[in-house]
Amino acid sequence: MTGLFSIPEGMAYASIAGFNPVAGLYAGIVPAIVGSLAARSVLMVTTLTSAIALTSQSAMSDAGLDPKDAGNVATLTLMVGVVMLLMAALRLGAVMSFVSNAVMTGFSTGIALQIITGVLEDATGYQPEGHNKLYQLGAWVAHIADWQLAPTLVACATVAVWAVSRRVRRLEPVALLIAMVVGSAAVALLGTDVELVADISRIPSSLPGFSAPDLSAVPKLLGGAVAVALVGLAQAAGIGPSVPNPDGSRSSVNGDFAAQGLANVTGGFVQSLPSGGSLSRTGVAVGAGARTRWAGVFSGVLLAVVLLVCAPLAEHIPMPVIGGLILVVGGELIWGKRRDIRLVVRTSWMSTGAMAATFLATTQLPLQRAIVLGAVLSLLLYCAQAARRARLVGLVRDDTGHWRTAEVPERLPPGEVTVLYYEGVSFFAELPQLDAALPEVAGARDAVLVLVVRGVPDIPSSTMVKLLQRYVRDLDRQGGKLIIAGAEPGLVRILTAGRLDRDLGTDGIVPASGAIFAPLEQAWATGTRWSARRRGDPAHPTERGGRAGPRLVGSDGSDGSDGSDEETS
Repeated sequence: MTGLFSIPEGMAYASIAGFNPVAGLYAGIVPAIVGSLAARSVLMVTTLTSAIALTSQSAMSDAGLDPKDAGNVATLTLMVGVVMLLMAALRLGAVMSFVSNAVMTGFSTGIALQIITGVLEDATGYQPEGHNKLYQLGAWVAHIADWQLAPTLVACATVAVWAVSRRVRRLEPVALLIAMVVGSAAVALLGTDVELVADISRIPSSLPGFSAPDLSAVPKLLGGAVAVALVGLAQAAGIGPSVPNPDGSRSSVNGDFAAQGLANVTGGFVQSLPSGGSLSRTGVAVGAGARTRWAGVFSGVLLAVVLLVCAPLAEHIPMPVIGGLILVVGGELIWGKRRDIRLVVRTSWMSTGAMAATFLATTQLPLQRAIVLGAVLSLLLYCAQAARRARLVGLVRDDTGHWRTAEVPERLPPGEVTVLYYEGVSFFAELPQLDAALPEVAGARDAVLVLVVRGVPDIPSSTMVKLLQRYVRDLDRQGGKLIIAGAEPGLVRILTAGRLDRDLGTDGIVPASGAIFAPLEQAWATGTRWSARRRGDPAHPTERGGRAGPRLVGSDGSDGSDGSDEETS
């Protein structure tokens, strides 16, 4: 069933992107077989997708190359495969997590709009002018009087057959295929004069042959190949979590990267367009009852058999039928994103802005530039959110030995030990907020500040080291002391390399240990003894319920205790 579904989708996606429709068909044979055999997400079907087709079109256009030249297509497909394999070897699957849901929602919605505008002429015989896809759609609606009657009626009838078919539960997975067959048969019987697939390209009754890449096109296609690979990988990254392996085994983003890379490297030599994990084709396979990776393998084999036996029939498929089907596909993609759009709008105005910007870029810019812009916006969102989450939260130890939340003091109280817990990633953009939250040191004679940094990454920014150096020196001039507690080994090395250990003294850095609260307790005891010696007070409050208990800044608002007497005493 998945193989049959590849006939209308593969041909249509290739067609709207300006490629030979046959190359879209071939993307469902060898890449599907190789990708399914190698994928760690066993149900993932690797083939041509709308986003990959349109991004490939943009890559060819920017390079000034003919998209119908077999050598150019082979070069692009092969280069996309190499980029995917390289990303898998470098284990860059985690990079996909930096592309936010808001950006992917805007990008996917823009892609769906491009799909729709790409078949307006096939479906109605009228192609609106202009580069902006939103403008094209508006102009198409405004010029309804210019639509040609025959293709419009055929497209509408095809959509109607699809709508009726999908209302029957058993026919829903093959509703597109049914609409294609019924629409094509009706045009043939009625003799309706519309454009056919044969008018665009002949479909050979043979398996794909060898296609040699044009190495002279490599420099021109390098940037485009990276963009196509990123689009394909971003689309496929969500398949593993969405469609878990039936046998309970874990999927792997990097393993799926490698599988898609192999699919494209082999597909590049057999006349295939670039391919990637297709959520729609995977959904068809799952809906038809697929339980193993052999479903994807058999889909490629079945498509090859259909081409060998029924290629002449496929040439008689009317283009308005394909146009109507792709209008359905694009409309369903947009309709399917409605919940994601609402979620983004309700969640954050920053995310909403990123989604809108990515959508507008996708409708107006070449797709490889739009995906780069989306990645930059995702990075900016991450940085902004990371900076905003840095905070200090105060806790006070009560008479029972438990920690209770309290405000961080504006000034360090003289002669007391104050403990602050820093939650953040030491990203330079968050440090002004941290600097403003730290207590003032004026008049902090004999005061000790214990700064707990457990969980801070091993590689902080140099701005973090400079901030601490300045605070240590300001505190030292007031007669106070800073102790850093819970530093991970890597962070200790960085602080030492920045010579902060010399400013803090031999007991100024307490490394992290297996016991969560041990560094805090050790730093508190050290600070209490230091303050007592400075004040000439041999008796210092270390007993439970003693005066002037330390203040702790916690990241989660918890009481900082695990419930045992040892940890809270």
